[in-house]
Amino acid sequence: MTSLLKAVEDLPPAYGSLAWLRLTPGDPRKVAAIITAAEQHRRHADEEARLDRLAEEDPEAYRREIYADANAYAASLARDVARRPTAEEIRRRAVLGPARDVLATAGWPPVAIPGRPSWYRHLVDGRQVDLPTNAPQDGPARDH
Repeated sequence: MTSLLKAVEDLPPAYGSLAWLRLTPGDPRKVAAIITAAEQHRRHADEEARLDRLAEEDPEAYRREIYADANAYAASLARDVARRPTAEEIRRRAVLGPARDVLATAGWPPVAIPGRPSWYRHLVDGRQVDLPTNAPQDGPARDH
């Protein structure tokens, strides 16, 4: 194959690819691609035969080899998961602060009052006023 490729500057395209199909029949890259593909197939077939023999002779060694990458990945995931706190640990660490008062603020819309559906706290003339509407109130507070 080396002697085939001495006359060309670039590597042969993959066997069966569109670029390979476009090569002329006498192009040394076409033959080199065929030889390369044949060698890759031979290596693949040899590896399959080796694994088939291993599966018959030593099933445990076969499983270790076949699943080695998956087991290594699972172990890395397990280490990552083990470093994370559990939901129970997160709940135990949570510290709730004291409840804050609901306060309306100038220039902002009224604030919904927890526990009182459809009631909103408004800031009217500097006072906190609870009303059954979320429409902004202008001017003095009205009794509702």
